[in-house]
Amino acid sequence: MDFDSRSVTQLTSWTIVILFLLSFLSFPSTDAYDALDPTGNITIKWDVINWTPDGYVAVVTMFNFQQYRHIQAPGWTLGWTWAKKEVIWSMVGGQTTEQGDCSKYKGNIPHCCQKRPIVVDLLPGTPYNQQIANCCKGGVINSWAQDPANAASSFQVSVGAAGTTNKTVKVPKNFTLRAPGPGYTCGPAKIVKPTQFVSSDGRRVTQAMNKGNLPNFNLMTVTWNVTCTYSQFLAQKTPTCCVSLSSFYNDTIVPCPTCTCGCQNNKTQPGSCVDPKSPYLASVVSGSTSKNSYTPLVQCTSHMCPIRIHWHVKLNYKDYWRVKVTITNFNYKMNYTLWNIVAQHPNFDNLTQLFSFNYKPLNPYQSINDTAMLWGVKFYNDLLMQAGPLGNVQSELLFRKDARTFTFDKGWAFPRRIYFNGDNCVMPPPDSYPFLPNTSPRKDFSLLTLLLTLLLSLTLSCAHA
Repeated sequence: MDFDSRSVTQLTSWTIVILFLLSFLSFPSTDAYDALDPTGNITIKWDVINWTPDGYVAVVTMFNFQQYRHIQAPGWTLGWTWAKKEVIWSMVGGQTTEQGDCSKYKGNIPHCCQKRPIVVDLLPGTPYNQQIANCCKGGVINSWAQDPANAASSFQVSVGAAGTTNKTVKVPKNFTLRAPGPGYTCGPAKIVKPTQFVSSDGRRVTQAMNKGNLPNFNLMTVTWNVTCTYSQFLAQKTPTCCVSLSSFYNDTIVPCPTCTCGCQNNKTQPGSCVDPKSPYLASVVSGSTSKNSYTPLVQCTSHMCPIRIHWHVKLNYKDYWRVKVTITNFNYKMNYTLWNIVAQHPNFDNLTQLFSFNYKPLNPYQSINDTAMLWGVKFYNDLLMQAGPLGNVQSELLFRKDARTFTFDKGWAFPRRIYFNGDNCVMPPPDSYPFLPNTSPRKDFSLLTLLLTLLLSLTLSCAHA
């Protein structure tokens, strides 16, 4: 069959369009946008506060502007690449993991000579002469909504071989942030308005861009911002949590989908999960530390998730209804400090009472209050213990009914979405949700059985007559 040139051109055009569309289907997106926290990010602010004969002194601060995603132990790790041949003479509030080759320096040896330094926070209990404000928390940074007073981490760095004019001082590049594993992507450093620093007594304000004793210095600004955003797809290959459901009006418990976070494969990969009935459980757990400490060691379950969140519709009153939420830790490697969950449900605008959890509405859609952040009460249940008898926390939520919207029909009583520590949890498929008895297929089946029984009885009666 012959094609003219126009047909060939159209065919080629359609082929390109189809391949373009297929490219979106074939490769998962690494977009870091979160609909429940659209402006959430970690901002790294680099403030030059003083000048030295061969460089400068800077305060580097990481602000966690994410509403519910925090950095937990063992904490953050920050890296960058020097634009020239800079060295770090000294640090306060942080340290580099390696010194590097400083053999060319005699006498006064720099703290770090690496082209790409890797910095970590100092631990609690560090001597005061090695501390600055917001340092020395082991790299732990709380989320903005949960604890804004502890949502920042800082260290001070004295940089040498950097130059002393605006034409010789160069911005570091290729910033990387691990918190503690992968997941964050950092953009380039951008010049911003100088940061202002308020003294401890609140009576004096200074700002970055102090010229010191360099009268010829002509630098417009010396504050740089780096923005880092999180992607769950980049952080881990499999989900980290799942949701199960149950209700008082149906005896069916909807479990987490099978193999949600992986499948049991102890035959091919021994030790990938732990049987809680195993007599060797204690020895397996105590020896579970490996080079990759971020890989969870989970209890053998059908879903294989480190975290399961169970939403149970518990009671129904005349004007209220009650939900019980249970969070269970199946990870033998991790005690979750500062844990939180974010749940999306249309009745959160009528939340009346909450037992043993803290609550804050997030309102990502401004006037629509359907998203709640829940976390533990300090010194009571703010620590979610590792897998075992104590590895769960729970609370109950009391909602007021709104006659215009309230219903138990079609899964309305269950959440639309649940996050744990900022990661989206896998929900059961909607057609598996517990159903009301009056719409139950079981009832329809029973009615059909009754009709067939009556028909059979009538047939037998007529036969005997």
